[in-house]
Amino acid sequence: MATNKNQHFVPRCYLKPFTLDGENKVINLFNIDRERHIHFAPVKHQCSRDYFYGDNPQLESAIQFVERSYASTIKELLVDGKKLNAKHKTILRRFWLLQHLRTEAACKRAAEMNNEMGSTFRAEIKDFKISIKDAVEMAMMTYADSMDIVDDLKVCLFKNKTRTPFVTSDDPAVLSNKWHLSDKRANFMSFGMHSAGALLFLPLSPKVLCLCYDGDVYSIGHTNGWVPVKNERDIKHFNQLQLANCMANIYYQDKDHSSSINKLYEETFHIRPERRHRFNYAVFDYEENGYERYRVVEKEELQENDNALFHYESIHPEPTNWPQHIKVRRNGAVYTNDTRVGYIRYEKIKERTSGGFRRERPGV
Repeated sequence: MATNKNQHFVPRCYLKPFTLDGENKVINLFNIDRERHIHFAPVKHQCSRDYFYGDNPQLESAIQFVERSYASTIKELLVDGKKLNAKHKTILRRFWLLQHLRTEAACKRAAEMNNEMGSTFRAEIKDFKISIKDAVEMAMMTYADSMDIVDDLKVCLFKNKTRTPFVTSDDPAVLSNKWHLSDKRANFMSFGMHSAGALLFLPLSPKVLCLCYDGDVYSIGHTNGWVPVKNERDIKHFNQLQLANCMANIYYQDKDHSSSINKLYEETFHIRPERRHRFNYAVFDYEENGYERYRVVEKEELQENDNALFHYESIHPEPTNWPQHIKVRRNGAVYTNDTRVGYIRYEKIKERTSGGFRRERPGV
């Protein structure tokens, strides 16, 4: 049996720098559903559920190990002038991945995807329907099996030099992709953590934000891993990703910033995706020269015995503009073999059974 009944899917060690005076007791939040601020909310009740990870003590222990490593790393990095070293980078990448996979929002999306797939193909509900707890267990298995998937990404820390703080949320580990969302070659393709141009955002405190990025696609000027941010517009664009990605709550340290949170909400609400995934369907149309051709259809057009293809596509948040520090390399590199694999990073080619990959320049 797990030792803790109240289990946090966003841990208190992560939220601590955003709490009042960093004391890890109370925090200010803005609830999007009710469009209401709640000041001095107890941290122990935030982002938690009874036995969210089930009652497996080994799983709970493994998660706590990652959290302890993260907590000690943050304690070092929030000291001004601390150089970002290889150990820090590994811990930050691994914590981002764990946090990205395990939130209630992420697990709810996984359960909805699985259940909709079962209903689409008229499978026995018992064969497909999963609960959020099932999705949590699947997420933890994914983490254990592929925790090195983001290890090839570079890491930098943005130091906030403005009066506007970084905010965080109940789903703070954001995956996005500036290059993929703006380059017409990637139109009609989805992207993931293996993709060329991946960007992994995680606020660490009101003054520090971590970014893991594809160094073959982006150029970010830094000193010892640190990037100063002096323009409040850039802070706004970082914060937009939190509001666009969160499930329900935005967290911030100082209640005096409530009005700036209201303004952020007014300027950002329209970029929040109505749904976080999309299903695409295609049915067999005809065969020509040994190739099968499929026709895209709506779900309602699928028939009982159709030879059909099913494609799941994640919908990711995109700010109204990107922070000016994230620049695309004109002579960088993305890799594709013209299949649905899309554009991936060089380190991910060897993991693919398909070949024929070629290099293209992201800035062309």
